[in-house]
Amino acid sequence: MATYTPKNILITGAAGFIASHVCNRLIRNYPDYKIVVLDKLDYCSNLKNLLPSKSSPNFKFVKGDIGSADLVNFLLITESIDTIMHFAAQTHVDNSFGNSFEFTKNNIYGTHVLLEACKVTGQIRRFIHVSTDEVYGETDEDAVVGNHEASQLLPTNPYSATKAGAEMLVMAYGRSYGLPVITTRGNNVYGPNQFPEKLIPKFILLAMQGKDLPIHGDGCNVRSYLYCEDVAEAFEVILHKGEVGHVYNIGTKKERRVIDVAQDICNLFSKDPDTSIKFVENRPFNDQRYFLDDEKLKILGWSEKTTWEEGLRKTMEWYTQNPDWWGDVTGALLPHPRMLMMPGGRHFDGSEENKDASYISNKSIQTRMVIPVTKGGAGSPRKPSFKFLIYGRTGWIGGLLGKLCEKQGISFEYGKGRLEDRSSLLSDIQNIRPTHVFNAAGVTGRPNVDWCESHKTETIRTNVAGTLTLADVCRDHNILMVNFATGCIFEYDAGHPEGSSIGFTEEDRANFIGSFYSKTKAMVEELLREYDNVCTLRVRMPISSDLNNPRNFITKISRYNKVVNIPNSMTILDELLPLSIEMAKRNLRGIWNFTNPGVVSHNEILEMYKNYIDPNFTWVNFNLEEQAKVIVAPRSNNELDASKLKNEFPELLSIKESLIKYVFEPNKRT
Repeated sequence: MATYTPKNILITGAAGFIASHVCNRLIRNYPDYKIVVLDKLDYCSNLKNLLPSKSSPNFKFVKGDIGSADLVNFLLITESIDTIMHFAAQTHVDNSFGNSFEFTKNNIYGTHVLLEACKVTGQIRRFIHVSTDEVYGETDEDAVVGNHEASQLLPTNPYSATKAGAEMLVMAYGRSYGLPVITTRGNNVYGPNQFPEKLIPKFILLAMQGKDLPIHGDGCNVRSYLYCEDVAEAFEVILHKGEVGHVYNIGTKKERRVIDVAQDICNLFSKDPDTSIKFVENRPFNDQRYFLDDEKLKILGWSEKTTWEEGLRKTMEWYTQNPDWWGDVTGALLPHPRMLMMPGGRHFDGSEENKDASYISNKSIQTRMVIPVTKGGAGSPRKPSFKFLIYGRTGWIGGLLGKLCEKQGISFEYGKGRLEDRSSLLSDIQNIRPTHVFNAAGVTGRPNVDWCESHKTETIRTNVAGTLTLADVCRDHNILMVNFATGCIFEYDAGHPEGSSIGFTEEDRANFIGSFYSKTKAMVEELLREYDNVCTLRVRMPISSDLNNPRNFITKISRYNKVVNIPNSMTILDELLPLSIEMAKRNLRGIWNFTNPGVVSHNEILEMYKNYIDPNFTWVNFNLEEQAKVIVAPRSNNELDASKLKNEFPELLSIKESLIKYVFEPNKRT
């Protein structure tokens, strides 16, 4: 069996979990190999994972994206790379259900860039592509023999589909251009340094915090788990002994149900599984079983060495000794984590921004490790923090958002640029470097939407052109934009009659354009559906506990001479605005009816106002025909179905309950 000896290896994604163990192993065992690491430091990467290699003269770290063709070509040429071990990928299935385009971008396009660079430079002697067992799809529950390397690929989720797509590109470049490619498909891996969105580290950290362990579905899904050091050894074997053009499964015959894993972790922490395990909603699709035939790799001389009990104990000990390794991972510990996938990771020393960092290097520029150094010296590891960029400082919602951020200790700044001025928005993004952008700017008109009827170009400029420009700038910078929109783009119709409790859903298209304001809002919502980085919140008739604010719906109708009496969906800002911040942290996207469940009529609100605030208050009703005589543009009346928001936040109160708790009880006069 011929043995391959590399000289200069490029490892992509090596600040991540598996690749960092492979990198550290190769640095430790092969001082004559030069190892160059390329990693963009995404949310699940951590330079501390590479601490064992940091001081080695044959190690170099480069921060960058595999999607940058110029950077990849530059590295291959200047570092004389002859071997690539391609680990970099988005890998968390839950994330792929919510942000599948990012998986296509990283896993398929990024791989394509690497392959094309290999073709152009013509110097690569090995290209090892790291795939997953999930490309095979679900294994039959009663199957005795696992999937072998020639089995059909039948991926069942966006993550595995992108990995299968990347494999097709690798195979095509091998056949069309003769690239010396090898592909690996591995079972689940666990061990120290793993970001806790994955099952085992998540359960360990939750158990450490005394919290319940959430299990998707019934917990009977079967998985195979390999300890990280055994997997690193497998890659060492494949690097040196793997045959070009071949695929190798990295697996184990030892299978466990998810509920068994949870019970084992409960036992390690002396927790009662019956009271510590919580069953939660399943994924959109959750493969029952993955089972691999790993005989081909064993022929090369590899075998699993770490028992489940030993590996789990080592992993638990590592996390108990390093509880802050990843900083604040609250979002990852949710039953269905949806992390914001964007560059800008964790650093050795807690440096906040690269622009404030100096760089250190070893004596030889060929072996330098580029890492940020804190100006203030050593300290405790930084907990990753959010930084919000908010537009709409002078507006009601924008002002309240700033106060909420101050209260929650979230760093934020208000945007200085005008929405329709792309260059000023770019300046804000570059100067502030936000993790999220909130758009609470927009034209609603003063004192009401009738203003928009005589100021149409101003309304278009902000509500349409400005919002789309901001969304586009955020997309170019891989930033989630939370957009405060409106639900005033619907009106009761035959399919959604008044009083029927049949609300308009997030999938429904606007059916009301009676006012120019609503027309622009409906237009921009439809266009924003094409942006995968936008979370659109349909606000309706906003209400807050500040009954002196002229924008407050209650303040408005309590001052009108006459009011209509129509049930409507409404938004209690005191309850829902904090949820908008949580939605950003959870990386929620798409359209959301941002109202409290149910409807409430004008008369019902004013009756509460009379009971809680002013017992002498009186009002007079009039109908829509009479109202039309005193307004310029018609008004929207509708019910929005808030079940999607309620499912995400089960504690969300109905509109009438929320009115009492957040508005009328705090203002009650005795």
